[in-house]
Formats: sequence, structure tokens, C-alpha cells
Amino acid sequence: MFIVVAYDISDDKRRTRLHKTLKRFGEAVQYSVFECLLTEERFGQMCQAVAKVVEDGDDLRYYDLCEACHREAKTCGRAKTTKKQALYVV
Repeated sequence: MFIVVAYDISDDKRRTRLHKTLKRFGEAVQYSVFECLLTEERFGQMCQAVAKVVEDGDDLRYYDLCEACHREAKTCGRAKTTKKQALYVV
């Protein structure tokens, strides 16, 4: 599964910790945006690791994209899922 993670966290220490955590799972395309190609199991591991860093009020989103075209699954005819996943993990 192809996941894009985007975050906007005001606390510098948590933001840096989250960035370092996400680097273990994917590649940064901007400081606050990561692209990750993960299995379901690896995605679960990433969510658990991220949950240890973020707090209520942090802005964190996961977007499940179509691997083939890197567009939101809801806009891609080849994707099996019809909706964008936007998950907030605490």
C-alpha cells in the first residue's frame, strides 16, 4: 500500500521526534510530508510508533493512494478502494 503522511505539529521537539520516526518507514518529500510503500503489517507498526509521539491537537493525516498512479484512491479508476483514508492517530 502506498501511503502519504502529512503533519503539522507546533511543538518543535515532538515534530522532530515524529520526523525521525517516519524516516524509518518512508522517504521525506518535504519536511512535513512522507511517502511510504508499506505492507499492512508495516503500516500498523508505523501507526503504533507514531502514536507514541503525537498528542491530542496535533494535525496528522494518512492518505492511502493508488500505487500505480500516486493519486488519491477515490480519483483513480484502478484503485480497489473508493475513498481516501484520513486517519488521525493518538
